[in-house]
Amino acid sequence: MKRILITGLALLGLMQLSAQNTPKDSSSYKSTKLKIEEINLVSSFYQQDGNNSSVTGGIGTEKLTDISNTIDVKLFKYDKAGIKHNWDIEVGIDHYSSASSDMIDLQANSSASSADNRFYPSVTYTCENEDKGKSLSFGLSSSMEYDYQSFGGTIGYSKQTNNKNGEFIAKFQTYLDQVKMISPIELRGTAKSSGTEARNTFAGSIGYSQIVNKNFQLLFLVDIIQQSGYLSLPFHRVYFTDGSVHQENLPDSRFKIPISVRGSYFLGDNVILRGYYRYYTDNWNLTAHTLDLEVPVKISPFMSISPFYRYYSQQGTKYFKGFEDHTVASEYFTSNYDLSTFNSNFFGAGVKFTPLNGVFGIKHLNTLEIRYGHYNRTTALTSNIISLNLKYK
Repeated sequence: MKRILITGLALLGLMQLSAQNTPKDSSSYKSTKLKIEEINLVSSFYQQDGNNSSVTGGIGTEKLTDISNTIDVKLFKYDKAGIKHNWDIEVGIDHYSSASSDMIDLQANSSASSADNRFYPSVTYTCENEDKGKSLSFGLSSSMEYDYQSFGGTIGYSKQTNNKNGEFIAKFQTYLDQVKMISPIELRGTAKSSGTEARNTFAGSIGYSQIVNKNFQLLFLVDIIQQSGYLSLPFHRVYFTDGSVHQENLPDSRFKIPISVRGSYFLGDNVILRGYYRYYTDNWNLTAHTLDLEVPVKISPFMSISPFYRYYSQQGTKYFKGFEDHTVASEYFTSNYDLSTFNSNFFGAGVKFTPLNGVFGIKHLNTLEIRYGHYNRTTALTSNIISLNLKYK
């Protein structure tokens, strides 16, 4: 938490300087110079525990901690034709420690795999015609850590209906990944334990949002996702009924279809009901249902609280079995409990402050939000997360 607070306070000087250069009344002004529209800093601390580690074949500690910091800067300008050009630049850095990953080498008291850093920058450009309600976007992203590298690209398009109450949304994404082949120490020499393997993901999304009336809004979304390449993780052990140990082996292709609907209903000026449902299925015979409800309540003109609850139910893949449950007859096998049958609950609340004179007296630093969530699932995995969001606008 100390790191979270230091990182947040370090940005205040930058935000204050930028605020001093902003015109006092710019509501009707369309700037042809590049301007800061919004800056978001999100810092979080995550901790989990459990006793079904995939690294040790479905048993053993799942202790993990993660400290995450991201900064998201949104810039914009208008050209002479009145077209809005947006740039969204985001940079994130995570530091995590994992007791289960440390067990890749069963004899090590502490190894390089016990902790790692992840660096993930991205940039998105959007060209928006506000009069016609059209936008076209392009994005690039990357994620880098010791044993995994990912490079992504995104193309998006949206078009509002003539009355501006509906909007059609389409997006295509691709991720080209490389997995470093780090095998459990006792399998090195018998399983592939050097070099890298490719993993590619192609995803298409189609959505439609509709303002039903002044109080009710809906969004429908369908995704189609195709993955190919090395979809296992090389350091996941699987123990068979005869006591022998093997490297996780999953098919080299996976086809996913999530379908979701999201709604917001405004109960007067102070309460919003936000609901979400998603159905998921894939060709590994994994199916899942997600139900989510969040109720932001305005306590005062400058403060609101948002309790939330999410229920998740999953029917696991046919390739999953626990410790020493697989047999030599299995073509594909995993003991990763993320692919098992389970139910989970995630609940907590967020508190948002929007002081009239700005957070810490900085007028354009207009929002401070703190959120806490607790997660538990029927495999006995539990986790807690606390996050802090500062918004400059």
